[in-house]
Amino acid sequence: MQFSEILGHEHIKNHLILSASKGRIPHAQLFIGPEGCGTLPMAIAYAQYIVCQNTGNENCGENEACNIKFENLAHPDLHFVYPTVTTEDVKSKPKSIDFIQDWRQFISENPYGELSDWYKVLGVNNKQGEIRVDDAQEILKSLSLKSLEGSYKIMIIWMADKMNIAASNKLLKLLEEPTDKTVFILISENEEDIIQTIRSRCQVLHFNGLPENVITEALVSREKVEEKLAFKIAHQSQGNYNKALHILKEDNDELPFEKWFVDWVRAAFRAKGNAAAIQDLIAWSDQIASLGREAQKKFLNYCIDMFRQALLLNYQADKLVYMEPTVDKFKLEKFAPFVNGNNISEIFKELSDATYHIERNGNAKIILTDLSIKLTRLIHKK
Repeated sequence: MQFSEILGHEHIKNHLILSASKGRIPHAQLFIGPEGCGTLPMAIAYAQYIVCQNTGNENCGENEACNIKFENLAHPDLHFVYPTVTTEDVKSKPKSIDFIQDWRQFISENPYGELSDWYKVLGVNNKQGEIRVDDAQEILKSLSLKSLEGSYKIMIIWMADKMNIAASNKLLKLLEEPTDKTVFILISENEEDIIQTIRSRCQVLHFNGLPENVITEALVSREKVEEKLAFKIAHQSQGNYNKALHILKEDNDELPFEKWFVDWVRAAFRAKGNAAAIQDLIAWSDQIASLGREAQKKFLNYCIDMFRQALLLNYQADKLVYMEPTVDKFKLEKFAPFVNGNNISEIFKELSDATYHIERNGNAKIILTDLSIKLTRLIHKK
């Protein structure tokens, strides 16, 4: 993967190229950045630069065969670990290597793809993706082999915050006693979810969301989008190039989060002093509880974004508002006055707590019903 294919982050590209050129390559690095900012393609481009011993500011050098292998994500010295689940084909103890063909196709089609996109490939249903101790054993096995090119071996761990405790402890031992010419690149969106002992052994690089002008230029040059539309999409994507592509393609397989949110808050408004409306909230909770846990968590995060947007609109920060609801007769401007400084902290807390409990396999019907009843009280708070 060429550095020139990666959007933005010029200072990080220059830092990685300069450090590799001088032979100052940390054995463990942690790339932290939000969805769709390009941490994974950056890690792959960096790995290619190191392993193929490229020079200059681009991934091209005398070792053409090495670069070709990397373009196909099939170099023997490039290893990946990522969250997996059991499937029809892999019924127990799933490991990353079991899904390597799907993974290569996933990256080739959209290197900016996010976790929910990968879960669609796996078909997670009501399961939650995880990096298990079996993956850590596979890491140990892979890194014990000699390097094909006589250079570095690179282990990219995507969504490292999804490692369970057993895998984290196993990886920690590898980071404490790394084999010669081995580089770990951990990638995560949530730095705090990675155990401190692992973080302390990594050099951390922080990525920001992509600027609107970078996304706009990419949509115009790569997707042939008219500039005015590209700018509007870039504003709505909030630094997430993958989200920009989804907006552009108007993906029909996206869940109707907006409709569910509107149905929820409307039922919460009706429920004040109206016991019959509680049944609507219970029915809504049952509907959302029927989804897979990953979809439930994603929806609750969407709700947090909607409340945040309403708060910004209420406090007249119009330029920061990017959501444009399309549900009939629902206007963010009319909803905004009900989201204010007196209730927003509690709303965020309840949504975050619900996400936490669902992630830990709590009963989704009970969690969501409790959340709905609390929202009825909070949304009427002056």
